[in-house]
Amino acid sequence: QVQLVESGGGLVQPGGSLRLSCAASGRTFSGYAMGWFRQAPGKEREFVAAISRSGSNTYYPDSVKGRFTISRDNAKNTVYLQMNSLKSEDTAVYYCALGPAPRTVDILYEYWGQGTQVTVSS
Repeated sequence: QVQLVESGGGLVQPGGSLRLSCAASGRTFSGYAMGWFRQAPGKEREFVAAISRSGSNTYYPDSVKGRFTISRDNAKNTVYLQMNSLKSEDTAVYYCALGPAPRTVDILYEYWGQGTQVTVSS
């Protein structure tokens, strides 16, 4: 059974930074792509970032490109999301996901974490 545990969320002021972590267990981590998604109240879940198995390829939507960076440490079975220049519209619950390929569509991921709240507010 795969388990994904996110951490690092919290309250931050606009313009600030946060780094989310997602620790995986139960599978050979390096054999899978990882993704980050977010869901704000009343909105659908939204793609935020994805990374290939080796970490050599990363993908972002325009809304976060240049501000967010996804990375992974296969030795630690952990994927990260560095978020800089945060805006109020980044407020959401952030989820990490594990799947066979770094896709932008949530249904193509097999396992999900429980989510971590990120609130951007002054």
